[in-house]
Amino acid sequence: MDSGGLLRCELEVLPHVPTNFIWPKEYLVDAQHELQAPVVDLYGFLRGENEATKHAAKLISEACLKHGFFQVINHGVDPHLIRQAHDQMDTFFKLPIHRKLSVHKTPGSMWGYSGAHAHRFSSQLPWKETLSFPYHDNTLEPVVTNYFKSTIGEDFEQTGQIVMISNHIQEYSPCCGFPRETFQKYCGAMKQLGMKLIELLAMSLGVDRLHYRDLFEEGCSIMRCNNYPSCQQPSLTLGTGPHCDPTSLTILHQDHVGGLHVFADNKWQTVPPRLDAFVVNIGDTFTALSNGRYKSCLHRAVVNKYKERKSLAFFLCPKEDKLVRAPNDIVSMDGTKHYPDFTWSHLLHFTQNHYRADQATLPNFTKWLLSSKTTHTS
Repeated sequence: MDSGGLLRCELEVLPHVPTNFIWPKEYLVDAQHELQAPVVDLYGFLRGENEATKHAAKLISEACLKHGFFQVINHGVDPHLIRQAHDQMDTFFKLPIHRKLSVHKTPGSMWGYSGAHAHRFSSQLPWKETLSFPYHDNTLEPVVTNYFKSTIGEDFEQTGQIVMISNHIQEYSPCCGFPRETFQKYCGAMKQLGMKLIELLAMSLGVDRLHYRDLFEEGCSIMRCNNYPSCQQPSLTLGTGPHCDPTSLTILHQDHVGGLHVFADNKWQTVPPRLDAFVVNIGDTFTALSNGRYKSCLHRAVVNKYKERKSLAFFLCPKEDKLVRAPNDIVSMDGTKHYPDFTWSHLLHFTQNHYRADQATLPNFTKWLLSSKTTHTS
């Protein structure tokens, strides 16, 4: 079994970090300052208050022009549901390693369990394990619930999770007490929040608030649970290496431990956790949708010597076959179009098969896309 697959069981108690988890020193410079990311109160916006909406859009614009990170509070997501999602995630990561590996990511698939991404890479591995699964709401079927049924199995009695009696009735086992539908509900809440944030982003750019709605409404988004085990030598490795998200919008909920760093003003800066807030950041796809105005910023996750850390990340994605294109008004105002038209499926293919996401994903994807078009037309 590869070292990535043994993360929780063995790596967290090793006195030394294995060589394939060690990162170059230039990636490991410590963060000394806290990122000045605005905390945007969504209470008035969600209730249709005009002045509150303008203020929220202004704060978001200022953040996205600078580094692309902000936090949202009074976001309308039930705190009890967030706690349930964290508990459900914790239950999964506490499964025996053979159960987790039974739903491991297969080549070419986005979905499943991954220990340190060792199925894709052999060096500079991240000190983490992840569980990724799809979400879309353009069907009456519970996509997430069905994913777990088809992968982990019909019941979880042996692991302390819930037993399904029928499609609508659940029986709670004594060691868990949370329904398997938790992730389905959580993803639904994230998609709803994400669509509202897309409206605010449109307004902050000065275009119609519904301009981007059609692009995202039927998109298949990505839900990822992250577990970063404790590490005896945290100064040698990273939980997640420096990268920009290739997706459009990331909505992250951190636990109390913290470890998210953002590279802004030429230095690494921390984003301390707030349990009542979601951290939101712009991805490469929305950078293209804003014609390069809004920044997809480099960020990373560090690990802790004494505590494991967990986070829930929801990546809002466009419908795969729809064109990613900046609004004409913005392009006219800017005087030039900075990115060629592309589809999310093209960028996803690039990052899954040709490129390890970093700070230069978007420009390198643009070169790859243009060279591919040249090859196909010549």
